[in-house]
Amino acid sequence: MDEAAAVRGAAEEAVRDVVPEGLREEITGFVESGSVAPGALTLVVADLFGEVDPEGVDGLTERAVGVQLIYDGLRLTRRLAHEDPWSAAADAGADIAADMEILAADVLVSRGFYLLARTEAAGAAVEVVRAFGRDQTNRREREEPGLDRELERDVVELAVLAGATAVGAESPETGAFAADLVGERDGFPPAAELLTEEALSDLVALGEEGADERAVWSD
Repeated sequence: MDEAAAVRGAAEEAVRDVVPEGLREEITGFVESGSVAPGALTLVVADLFGEVDPEGVDGLTERAVGVQLIYDGLRLTRRLAHEDPWSAAADAGADIAADMEILAADVLVSRGFYLLARTEAAGAAVEVVRAFGRDQTNRREREEPGLDRELERDVVELAVLAGATAVGAESPETGAFAADLVGERDGFPPAAELLTEEALSDLVALGEEGADERAVWSD
């Protein structure tokens, strides 16, 4: 889908100034290897909830990339936490590669924060990272692998908020929608597979319900 291609290209541009080159390649390679559904969802939501000018909404692509980079940074952190490449049993040299990866994760999250810093989604982005830390701690202590999916659910809600507010719309309550969309998946599938016509219709319906409720309260 066009949105996915747009996010991939913009994400690469957003980290073009990262040095050294090896770190930049680590970052772009990781983003390219995964789904860009979070960023694509941000763009799709803006189009569903408002009027997107052919020349684009100011800052919309940056919002989409911000959501995407935060997700990818946390996704990489989660993988490293599960694999624990710094353990004594790890292969020789694995800790060096892991050090580069954790640095890449930090850059991804911080660059995502930078892109969302002056938007209505800034506070929600911070909460996503905080919730991720809590979930991963609880996962380790309680041995509940299902808590991993909370990241994808939280990121869906962040993407909807970032996209809706980009066009001046209010974000609907999307907790149940995010849970249904993620389901039992481990991570996001390709954007086109996740963002089906049925899923987007459900999201539009949520927006309409929210608008009706606000109209009742304003009467």
